[in-house]
Amino acid sequence: MQRLGGADEIVHTRNATFQQWHALLGNRTKRHRQQSFLVQGVRPLTIALDREWPIRMLLGPLDRDVSDWAADAWRTSTAPKALMPAELLDELGEKADVTELVGVAEMPADDPERVPVDAGPIVLIDRATQPRNLGMLARSIDAFGGAGLVVTGHAADPYDPQAVRASTGSLLAVPVLRAEGPEQVQAWFAPGEWQYVGTDETGERELRELDLVRPTVIVLGNETRGMSSAWWEACDTTVALPIVGTASSLNVAVTGSIVLHEALRQRIDAGV
Repeated sequence: MQRLGGADEIVHTRNATFQQWHALLGNRTKRHRQQSFLVQGVRPLTIALDREWPIRMLLGPLDRDVSDWAADAWRTSTAPKALMPAELLDELGEKADVTELVGVAEMPADDPERVPVDAGPIVLIDRATQPRNLGMLARSIDAFGGAGLVVTGHAADPYDPQAVRASTGSLLAVPVLRAEGPEQVQAWFAPGEWQYVGTDETGERELRELDLVRPTVIVLGNETRGMSSAWWEACDTTVALPIVGTASSLNVAVTGSIVLHEALRQRIDAGV
């Protein structure tokens, strides 16, 4: 355990600078106005630093010893650094236990060029309401070799701290794009070159019937209302996942994960 030093800035109170960072916790408008979001936790911050994600400020405790991991990350990071009282850092970390470091990360542009076209499927979710579902989807995309996550409509924010935490850092490894709706997405990923597969309990096809080796956009609807009429029209086909028992439906992140796993299985079998 050791004490951090060598900061570019020291914040002693809840001043205007601290308030700007604190606003990133729960104020979506301010996150997007600042084009910044918070990265909390060892694994997410490790991924961000290892992948050289643009970190606008690395925050550490002024008056508390930290682990060797935190001290090494602090020493090796080229990001600007700020120290503050541990109680203030804990507020930004939103954890019941000790917060060692928090990153203020730059929000990337919604650029389709960030999505690798030779990877697995793109997962699209329309009008998502739960940030945690976005994080869990990003985690599955990362685990099963998907190409990226697209969030459309008036939806939860993928850069909400809840989403970043739920992804265990995968939101920093998976390209994430935000779009208004089908027209914009199809301009990025042209129909014909990409097949659009919707998921719905009334879907017309079985999952194993589909060729998921070809470029595919998996379309997931709102957690309560499902796909919008615009996305129904945009999809080439729809699939249903049979379920048994008393459950009325699957969580949207679980649905996306099942389709992603089948796509990975097909890609492995095809030697892709």
